[in-house]
Amino acid sequence: MNYRGDDFDVIVIGAGHAGVESALAAARMGCSTLLLTLNLDAVAYMPCNPSIGGPAKGHVVREIDALGGEMGKNIDKTYIQMRMLNTGKGPAVQALRAQADKFLYQHTMKETIENTPNLILRQAMVEELIVKDGVCCGVVTKTGAEYYSKTVVLTTGTYLRGRIVLGDLSYESGPNNQQPSIRLSYHLQELGFEMVRFKTGTPPRVHGQTIDYSQTEIQPGDDVPRAFSFETTELPQPKEQLPCWLTYTGEETHKVIQENLGRSPMYGDSKQIEGTGPRYCPSIEDKIVRFADKPKHQVFLEPEGRNTSEVYVQGLSTSLPEDVQLRILRSIPGLENCKMMRPGYAIEYDAIVPTQLWPSLETKLIEGLFTAGQINGTSGYEEAAGQGLMAGINAARKVQGRDPVVLDRSQAYIGVLIDDLITKGTREPYRLLTSRAEYRLLLRNDNADLRLTDVGYDIGLIPEERYARFSEKKRLIEGEMARLEQEKVRPEERVQDILRSVESKELNNAFDLATILKRPEIGYAQIEAISPAPSPLPTEVTEQVEIQIKYAGYIAKQLLQVEKLKNMENKKLSSELDYESIKGLSMEAMEKLKEIKPLNIAQASRVSGVTPADISILLIFLEQMNRVKA
Repeated sequence: MNYRGDDFDVIVIGAGHAGVESALAAARMGCSTLLLTLNLDAVAYMPCNPSIGGPAKGHVVREIDALGGEMGKNIDKTYIQMRMLNTGKGPAVQALRAQADKFLYQHTMKETIENTPNLILRQAMVEELIVKDGVCCGVVTKTGAEYYSKTVVLTTGTYLRGRIVLGDLSYESGPNNQQPSIRLSYHLQELGFEMVRFKTGTPPRVHGQTIDYSQTEIQPGDDVPRAFSFETTELPQPKEQLPCWLTYTGEETHKVIQENLGRSPMYGDSKQIEGTGPRYCPSIEDKIVRFADKPKHQVFLEPEGRNTSEVYVQGLSTSLPEDVQLRILRSIPGLENCKMMRPGYAIEYDAIVPTQLWPSLETKLIEGLFTAGQINGTSGYEEAAGQGLMAGINAARKVQGRDPVVLDRSQAYIGVLIDDLITKGTREPYRLLTSRAEYRLLLRNDNADLRLTDVGYDIGLIPEERYARFSEKKRLIEGEMARLEQEKVRPEERVQDILRSVESKELNNAFDLATILKRPEIGYAQIEAISPAPSPLPTEVTEQVEIQIKYAGYIAKQLLQVEKLKNMENKKLSSELDYESIKGLSMEAMEKLKEIKPLNIAQASRVSGVTPADISILLIFLEQMNRVKA
């Protein structure tokens, strides 16, 4: 007789960045939760770059935090460098990025999980799902143990039928020689899921003490580092931030790669790699082939932690043989005498086609089964964590008999990410970019809390004390904006001196402070000098006031676009709609709409192959249906 474990509300399979957010969210919402992982020593493991954040990705981490997730808080505790990117550009593309102490990051996250009520962490390999009458109600492990639950979240990352490729060598494996999950992938296909084969890769690691940093350019952290989490009232200050270093490939590097393309699993005669790789993070051999006219490529040397000499060679992802990798490394300035500690490799894995998911991340095929992370075709820790949080929230809400939480494209980058996956699908590992968001001036790094804290509070993931602080911040912002719009200043000599000091045009009449702040050369510091607030305001408040006033016109335009989108979203489509019965739809549109089952006209308009003419036909159909009902 098989071992029968305890019953749970939610079971999460996989404890990577998606799995930990799923499990923590479900447990914190009051659901008894079981988190199963192949290896207890690899919880929240970083098999690729030891960093969190960056453009779009950093926005997602802030959104995770605003909703009550853990990633932002964890990186704040374990960073070794913090840096705000794109500070010379507008606020829509500015993003925070942190180098992590990768070992401390995973140990701290594991400790958080172990100390969370309602949550049990256990080592086991899941091989099958228990499905009865189309509903997922548990899992079976490799040892034959059975665990039953009301919902299941699959967050298996790159472990499904994982295969490492390194030169002529290939073998079944998860990342960094972890155990792969083979049987579960075949089981998902047996259940009827359509699967795809993707590939990702990682660069070699070198011993930091063998690098000549004098030949590289230092990339330091910010003098005053900022926190990812809105809950971090005081960011821990490490003894010193560890710098990264910049160097470049050159003519010799490219020559070594060109001479050895025949030994590449991607370009050689064997062509061992079947899976599709990420467009926006290509291997170094792919860069050399695709961008043959470029004389050099950036290579960043990133420390992996405070208590290790391992250095991650960002920009040199490769699956070439080890001897070639070492020659490539030693052709790069600063690495001439380096010692390679780990070779780079490619890893192939199975993912499900994400158009098989509802916006809640519940699968259309099996009720009660949710998927999140790289199993859905994404790349990156942050994209995985954002999906994991939403899947965990919605799995818990299903248990509680409540409607799912679905973030729309104007509300969060997480909403853009999920909508892209379920509506458009992906033919390669999906990476979130700021350019994917139509409303990126609304979806800024600085205002994630203003967009999403109310949602997190309603879900039950934002505690009362934090919500009170957030409400006070909102009150201060609104009050200061009202003051600046109402208070006028006259062209007095003191005011003119302040304006002249920043080469701003002098006043010839009385103006309100908000109008003056809209000038490009004027910052809140000048406004404060002209007319300080009745009491000192926190920097996070004054920054918001400045951004919202300076960009008021652009924000207003985007809000009008959002209203139009809302009107389209309010035109609902039934998931049971028979598209074959709607006359005039193109054959391609009919097939795609049957597959995706969009829930409203806005989503239908984003489905690949659906034209404006098809949308017009759908709108006419809805109008006729409404007349019949009336």
